[in-house]
Amino acid sequence: MRDRYERNIDYVRVSITDRCNLRCIYCMPAEGIEQVPHSNILSYDEIIRVCTSLAQLGIKKIKITGGEPLVRKGVSDLIREIKNISGIEKVTLTTNGILLSQQMETLAFAGLDGVNISLDTLDPEMYSKITRGGQVHRVLDSIDKVLEYPHIPLKINCVPIGGDDGQNLVAIAGLAKDRPIHVRFIEMMPIGLGKSFTYRNEDEIKEILEASYGPMENYFGKMGNGPSHYYSIEGFEGKIGFISALSHKFCHECNRVRLTSEGYMKTCLQYEIGKDLKPFLKDGLKETELTRAISETIYNKPYQHEFGEVGAINEAETAPMNSIGG
Repeated sequence: MRDRYERNIDYVRVSITDRCNLRCIYCMPAEGIEQVPHSNILSYDEIIRVCTSLAQLGIKKIKITGGEPLVRKGVSDLIREIKNISGIEKVTLTTNGILLSQQMETLAFAGLDGVNISLDTLDPEMYSKITRGGQVHRVLDSIDKVLEYPHIPLKINCVPIGGDDGQNLVAIAGLAKDRPIHVRFIEMMPIGLGKSFTYRNEDEIKEILEASYGPMENYFGKMGNGPSHYYSIEGFEGKIGFISALSHKFCHECNRVRLTSEGYMKTCLQYEIGKDLKPFLKDGLKETELTRAISETIYNKPYQHEFGEVGAINEAETAPMNSIGG
């Protein structure tokens, strides 16, 4: 469907839980957060109803997110049901990878179309520091497991943290050298705890990578659902991508909205503009009312964020990332 600025909105990130088994330093405080009561989280049946209405409006791609989605039981069953909705072409998953190796077989059998794994460093000590106790070997095991299913594309999402060279971004990019893995660098957003960190921009990271691997050439092929752009490096099997929302703003071609685990449709990370869909999921209400509410919300999606602009109002400034769809 098209919004009022004629952008084709065909992609929705669906958060299925606010819970996570890590406490990444830019996402949640060490003690965690006050969790949303289970009764307030959308049931799978409610998620299916929303996805059905989304498909009727022309949404074709669904990304399952959290928190950490794999801490919720029955994710593969949900994916299978969403895949069966007429009009839905792709269902993908974003995960921290801790639980993925043991669930990958059932997810693949359910029809999963792609996996994004969040991984900010390969160094065990640094990984434990960033995630506050995570074990990187479990993520690496999951990467190996996903590669057993060559029809399911694998992407690594890395958030470079300003002023901390211990991440070794060159090593992270090297995951794309000899295996069909695409590595993407995502600029730190000034949201929640993320506003306490400086971001490393795309040009800076490119310079670091080219010093080790040689020139990076623009790649113009289609690589996924969202706003990433990619580069090829000679001798690399995978591609290197960037999601540069601050240094290379892409709002004019944004194609996504988000559904939080509590049922709020959020149309831009910076603003609270959107709609609570919970009231439209009550028994007795016609599905046309839900579809109309979603249509109006997407149509009124803001034109752009203003992160970093002088005097801009950041309505998401104090919101932890897990509360707004990962």
